Amino acid sequence: MKPMEIERKYTIKKLPANLDSYPFHIIEQGYLNTNPVVRVRRQDEDYYMTYKGSGMMAREEYNLPLTKEAYEHLITKADGNIITKKRYLIPVHEFIPGSTLTIELDVFAPPFAPLVIAEVEFTSTEESDAFQAPDWFLEDVTYSHEYHNSYLSEKTFS
Repeated sequence: MKPMEIERKYTIKKLPANLDSYPFHIIEQGYLNTNPVVRVRRQDEDYYMTYKGSGMMAREEYNLPLTKEAYEHLITKADGNIITKKRYLIPVHEFIPGSTLTIELDVFAPPFAPLVIAEVEFTSTEESDAFQAPDWFLEDVTYSHEYHNSYLSEKTFS
């Protein structure tokens, strides 16, 4: 069975008041290719190369570990923008009792600030379809390519 990523993306109305109380990761990533997606990422002190197949909500995803040296070599080969963000891990059960899901709240650094995107990963498309977003979420942008990191990597700034 192929590994699948099933996730929804949302813009938000406002940041949670207690945001700094949640665990977080510092992420830096660059794209070697955007179709198909081939990305290298540093998450804290871990390094990965990721391949993502086509699709917006559900698609194949493979993560391969990298050494720090391999990451540092490959990130220099990335096309376009290097994306840096702080990813907060927020348990959904704080907003929806009984949920075992996690909100990955990405607060982007310049040049993308003040962009903030919430992502929620699911184990099935049925679980995704049944998800009721917390009231601090604004718009479901899962199918809007301009909110995908691979698109942001190609964005130009004046």
